[in-house]
Amino acid sequence: MQPDAMRSAPAGVRKRRFGPLQREVSIIGQGTWYLENGDRASAIAALRSGVELGMNHIDTAEMYGSGAAEELVGEAIAGRREDVFLVSKVLPQNASLRGTKIACERSLARLRTDRLDCYLLHWRGPHPLEDTIAAFEALRQEGKILSWGVSNFDVSDLEEVRRIAGGSSIACDQVLYHLQERAIEHAVTPWCEQHAVAVTAYSPFGHDDFPDARTPGGRVLADIAKAHGATTRQIALAFLTRQSSVFVIPKASTVAHVEENAGASAINLAQAEIALIDAAFPRGRPRRGLPML
Repeated sequence: MQPDAMRSAPAGVRKRRFGPLQREVSIIGQGTWYLENGDRASAIAALRSGVELGMNHIDTAEMYGSGAAEELVGEAIAGRREDVFLVSKVLPQNASLRGTKIACERSLARLRTDRLDCYLLHWRGPHPLEDTIAAFEALRQEGKILSWGVSNFDVSDLEEVRRIAGGSSIACDQVLYHLQERAIEHAVTPWCEQHAVAVTAYSPFGHDDFPDARTPGGRVLADIAKAHGATTRQIALAFLTRQSSVFVIPKASTVAHVEENAGASAINLAQAEIALIDAAFPRGRPRRGLPML
């Protein structure tokens, strides 16, 4: 099976190059954190609908539901593997040289596939980065992963990975990023753009705290949404993906929610609208440490 054999995805959702990879990946993807907690049939239908709409970027992890989310994704993409850019993650406690390989094999089995398009270290843990990266490179040589990256890494961590792995090895850094948490814009996003590393934003609507329409920021979003015939969540996604390095992976457990997310891809915000959102949700001053959930 050739890694570049992915069929043309349906038109609609915009795509861009994912970091240094020569792959077109949807800027609006599909996250799966807690997806296994809802109705299974609805979740599978939502994932399949997303793929049909061109949302080929599906993100999961061995941590999610202790593998249940990966199993759900595996069922959803059965027969459509070539249409999907599939990402999973290894837990830090499993990320030793041997443990990373074992964890990857388990994920592949749950996902019913022979390869991952990208494999991430979920966050930094007890094992030396040298061992995790060596495992990633071995898995890539075996064709079990096509690329690798990290998650929840600040610039100092990224620099260390770059020193260990060399120039163009890091495919992406997956980080917390939403309107009310813009810390990555200070240093992480500029670093990633400089080094051609993709930035994948998880929890792009926050964690059960999306701006209410009665708040000043919520009213700004509502006014801009009305001008575009869109929803406030679509405007949020359009703002977060305004930079060429950024991808977002909102979770959606229904077809209607997937369609709403996909629609954000068609929205082009004017500079004046971006300025209004920037003022309503200021990124604040740099602070020590990178926020994560």
